[in-house]
Amino acid sequence: MPILTDATRQYRRSLMNDLMDRTRVDALVFTAADFFQWATNFHVDVQTWERPIAVCVPRNGEPFAVMNELSTHHLMMARERHHLWLDPARVTLYAEHPRVTQRQPLLAEVPSLIAEALSAAGLGGSRIGVDAAGGPLARAGALLPDAKLVPMLAQMRGLRWVKHDEEIAIMRAAAELADWVQERYRENIRPGRLVQELDYSMAALMVTEGAKRFPGENLEVMRCWTLSGPASASPHGDGASCGARINAGDGMVNIVIPRLNGLVIENERTWFCGKPSTEQARFYEVARAANEAAVGAAVTGQPVSGIDAAAQAVIEKAGCGEFIRHRTGHGMGIIGHEYPDDMAFNHRPLLANEVYSAEPGIYVYGLGGFRLDDSVVTGDTPLMLTRTPRTLAHATID
Repeated sequence: MPILTDATRQYRRSLMNDLMDRTRVDALVFTAADFFQWATNFHVDVQTWERPIAVCVPRNGEPFAVMNELSTHHLMMARERHHLWLDPARVTLYAEHPRVTQRQPLLAEVPSLIAEALSAAGLGGSRIGVDAAGGPLARAGALLPDAKLVPMLAQMRGLRWVKHDEEIAIMRAAAELADWVQERYRENIRPGRLVQELDYSMAALMVTEGAKRFPGENLEVMRCWTLSGPASASPHGDGASCGARINAGDGMVNIVIPRLNGLVIENERTWFCGKPSTEQARFYEVARAANEAAVGAAVTGQPVSGIDAAAQAVIEKAGCGEFIRHRTGHGMGIIGHEYPDDMAFNHRPLLANEVYSAEPGIYVYGLGGFRLDDSVVTGDTPLMLTRTPRTLAHATID
């Protein structure tokens, strides 16, 4: 069963310790949901703008947190499943409604709770790296005049580039499930079918299959989404999906995105309902070649931007540069669009075990979109996690 164990916890902790040593800070504080989950392995169950949270990782000492009471039982359950990297005894909970008995602090007191927790840990006069310069954390800093809060979001993002082997294993398992769903799409595409009904049917099949493969784990269907015909010329749809049906001759771009135990992969394909036209076939082959070039450029030591450049070169050589509408991809990890998100303009060398989406697209107004997206692990030889065939013959559903 692919899960994150103490080995991943220790790996992430070592990354944080190294960052603290390099930047001469005594602790890191995370307030964003994705960073909170990365540091604690707790699947955040609140919107942080509504119910703020914070976790502090001291350079010397165990993490502690301030959280909303809504998470009380979730914390206990996560602890019982041995998935939590945070001692519930080191969590201060605040309420969002006043009580007559067993009173807890309220939302307005969150800044003082953070300040008090930092002081109690001996950090009241320390340099503390933070992911946000505003909100409750800034107000907490105002209560600690001897402390210095150091904005470090850019450096913190770098912590999440390179994945532990356990993370790669989870992403591989999620990719295998996504490949399975893509084959179910191939079996179920037919003229006249409601596009949204197809997508929800495929999502239901995903969770049914997921229950067999990963019982008791955390599987989320982030997306099973299809754009059919001319609507697929807009990468994010035309805003009129209700009632849309598949027509014979349509090209379709679909997106299958599972999130397994807190890690996301992407698997996107272009399908044809019936034999594609000469024009459709040409654009498809260009998109396929661009995808393969992007995957092939995910080589350790080569620039991050080289992934985008390789795909763009193929598309422009084919005379289709005017149909590009977005970069080739982005990092993958805890969130669908993981760091780095500036891959088209990021020229640092790729590190081993980064994970990227390779998703160049061609979008022709009035005809449709042509996009293939694979999740790929960087290395001396790139490793594709998603394996759905990319040939035109496989993409054609007759």
